[in-house]
Amino acid sequence: MSTASPKLDAGAGPGIPGGHSPVRRDASEVIRIGAKGGLTDDLYHFLLQASWARVMLTIASAYLGINAVFACVYLAGGDAITGATPGSFPDAFFFSVQTFSTIGYGVMAPKNTFGSVVVTCEAFVGLVMVAMATGLMFAKFSRPTARVLFSDKMVVAPRNGLPTLMVRMANERANDILEASFRVSVLKSEVSAEGEKMRRIHDVKLVRGDSPLFTLTFQALHVIDETSPLHGLTLEAIAAGEMRFIVSVTGLDATFATTIHARRTYHAEDIVWNARFADVLSTTADGQLQLDYGKFHDVVVL
Repeated sequence: MSTASPKLDAGAGPGIPGGHSPVRRDASEVIRIGAKGGLTDDLYHFLLQASWARVMLTIASAYLGINAVFACVYLAGGDAITGATPGSFPDAFFFSVQTFSTIGYGVMAPKNTFGSVVVTCEAFVGLVMVAMATGLMFAKFSRPTARVLFSDKMVVAPRNGLPTLMVRMANERANDILEASFRVSVLKSEVSAEGEKMRRIHDVKLVRGDSPLFTLTFQALHVIDETSPLHGLTLEAIAAGEMRFIVSVTGLDATFATTIHARRTYHAEDIVWNARFADVLSTTADGQLQLDYGKFHDVVVL
């Protein structure tokens, strides 16, 4: 027994028929062939975007690796370090650490010209590496970031008699985002009249796409009418076409007076049909507004 595929209208039910879920393919998962450059060519940008744990691990690995290399160079020069046991890698390594960090306890010192030349080179490398690490840490620490919380799901439900796509956002920081701009786009596969397959981005019209002050929550609403790129699409079409919904926020951080932005990507399985978001705003007994982040991702099926 076959049934008609539900469309994006007020009567669409939850779920995707057949239980099929499209494969997620984010931009970071794309295999790039023939592109110039790579990690080594843009290491600074990579480290700025990497997590603090990865950055600290990278710096620690470089620090230990450089000192290990210079320790081997000292050993290659024979008895080049005063106060060190000839041929001892630990002594050479810790002498390299003292030289690299300009500690200089005075127990070990270069013994001959070879050792002095290596010390000179290592002192220069240490100076450059410390300057680079300091600049990286400062840039990463001072880089403006947005703590915008996006709902785990998007919902579709009738509003004023028309099916409406909704997504909720909240400012997790206890500050204001001024002149906030909200945007929702749909990435979908299309075939041109010549038979050429392409991926196109369609901006969807929001009931309101900006707010002079984004302090608590904001709910972006898109009415699915005849002008909507989602009008008349079946659930199978959304899943088979691997459509993605890109939600972005841009605004001015009132604390740092810098522009910040955040985005979230949703897929077909992230949409809940005939549902609304649970209420998160309430008023306390003394009349104070209260926001419950614990219910932020909850949805209520109609």
